[in-house]
Amino acid sequence: MDNTVTWFEVATDDPDGAQRFYGGLFGWSIASSATDVMDYRMITYPGGESPSGGIFNSKGEFPGHAVFHVKVADVEAACAQAESLGGKVVSKVIGDGAGTDFAYLHDTSGNLFGVFHPRS
Repeated sequence: MDNTVTWFEVATDDPDGAQRFYGGLFGWSIASSATDVMDYRMITYPGGESPSGGIFNSKGEFPGHAVFHVKVADVEAACAQAESLGGKVVSKVIGDGAGTDFAYLHDTSGNLFGVFHPRS
């Protein structure tokens, strides 16, 4: 299924920015499950029945991180949309025939993630 991965976590000192970026790029629903101790936001994919990931407010106490790969319908379109939302394409491989198109991107906090689409 396009625009999905297994459980993952994004740690950032800008959780609102991460929520806008990933929600806008992939249409993910993001809901707060914050407690007095932690600002944690649960991510649910479009059509998903339960959360599959989360955004953790690191408050600058941990390095930002997000390393996961999302299957998309069109890698070029995902790259263009990411850039329009303030992200950056780090590298991409687009080709013909069998194989996989993929790209590594940075989100608006500088976290690395990947998008891919099988060509065959």
